[in-house]
Amino acid sequence: MASLGVNVDHIANIRQARLAREPDPVTAALVAELAGATGITVHLRSDRRHIQDDDVRLLRKLVKTKLNLEMAISEQMLQIACEIKPDYVTLVPERPAELTTEGGLDVAAARRRVKNAVKRLNLAGIQVSLFINPEERQVRAARDCGAQFVEIHTGIYAAAKREQEVERELERIIQAACLAQELEVGVNAGHDLNYRNVGPIAAIGCMNELNIGHSIVARAAFVGIEQAVREMVRLIREAGSSNRCD
Repeated sequence: MASLGVNVDHIANIRQARLAREPDPVTAALVAELAGATGITVHLRSDRRHIQDDDVRLLRKLVKTKLNLEMAISEQMLQIACEIKPDYVTLVPERPAELTTEGGLDVAAARRRVKNAVKRLNLAGIQVSLFINPEERQVRAARDCGAQFVEIHTGIYAAAKREQEVERELERIIQAACLAQELEVGVNAGHDLNYRNVGPIAAIGCMNELNIGHSIVARAAFVGIEQAVREMVRLIREAGSSNRCD
């Protein structure tokens, strides 16, 4: 059954809007853990628009479940990761002007660079996940680069409006997940998942973890972090497992 990793970047967004001390993403992470999250995700961007280096260092000390550090492939980020040693790193594409991560990492086109980054992180004792689009060539390239996990980009699925489009994108995700399992690569998923669309993704039998941030923080504005996380955990558990990768 899939578990929930909570992304607390948007708590830091609110803090940085005023360059203040509150709200604290570290506190949000600890409350999320108490509410049933099995992991905490943060994206340390090159422009430091939300999460700061000190946030990551403090999270590393205090998180009791597991810490997932999202980051671009750069020398600076690799040095930081190898120093802080999160439980795992998710390598993502990053463009300065984007509001959020747009699409998956093109592992197939940057195979050598990605492989070198994966090897370096693994030697530091850090597992690696690659954020990819649900495409066969990307899954196979991720396996060839030595990644322990892929995180399947669910953004197109989440944005689909018509039922036929939703089903088509869901099937693409299922096929990518099943192939990853066949290749002995762990399967995570995330991007724009919310309380309305998470069920079919959580029901994929080989799904390991769903990383969700914006919808939980948006819900928390009305009910608090603890209840928002508990509600999402309940939805994921209720979706159960369809064993569609077996």
